[in-house]
Amino acid sequence: MSAEERSGGAGTGPGSGPQGEELTLLTGSNAVKVILLGDSAVGKSKLVERFLLDNYKPHQLSTYALTLYRHDFECADNTVVPIDIWDTAGQERFNSMHASYYYRAHACIMVFDVTRKVTYKNLEKWYEELQSYCKGIPTIVVANKIDVDLSVTTKSFAFAAKNKLPFFFVSASDGTNVVKIFQTAIMSGIKYKASPKEDFYQEVLDLLGEISMDTRKELEAAVKAHEQEEERKASAGKS
Repeated sequence: MSAEERSGGAGTGPGSGPQGEELTLLTGSNAVKVILLGDSAVGKSKLVERFLLDNYKPHQLSTYALTLYRHDFECADNTVVPIDIWDTAGQERFNSMHASYYYRAHACIMVFDVTRKVTYKNLEKWYEELQSYCKGIPTIVVANKIDVDLSVTTKSFAFAAKNKLPFFFVSASDGTNVVKIFQTAIMSGIKYKASPKEDFYQEVLDLLGEISMDTRKELEAAVKAHEQEEERKASAGKS
């Protein structure tokens, strides 16, 4: 493990910090959006703060129950990519996130607490919700608080393997692997943003923006009908 990974530090460089509500809330077209998911008190905010250390200023939007962090990420070719890191700010206590939290997300870090088994079990629920809003985005699974009991690092956790997701043991307390998970998520998000999977449903969501659950259900039905009609036309063309 490198000294940087152990310390958990990552400087944000000039221009870091909030760039105004319009930019951070809407996630500008140039920004890569990384979201964190998981139960309350699993250490999501602490992981972000450990990654950014003191060189950041969180932009809290109580109306939307979330905290936004702006980070300027320097790539290997020296280009700088603006990263918007979205934290739940307690909204997860209601066991569901608002649709706008997922809107145009490019990568996700799912976190559970190794000292609380229920937070691991609930990953299934969070992943299902994530897939319903932005299916196919890069997602990594993080087992936090390993500093409390290092023996957990010898155990296997089937959820990540079952869903073919990258898995990391981390500690927001001592910094173990904190830089690595954010670098992995950010780089995956940059690649995904550059070449997203073609998804008719997501294209419709991009046009509509934030929608209600009732509208989402209606949209899902419309999309399904559209796909069935396309299949019918394709079959008719072959006959």
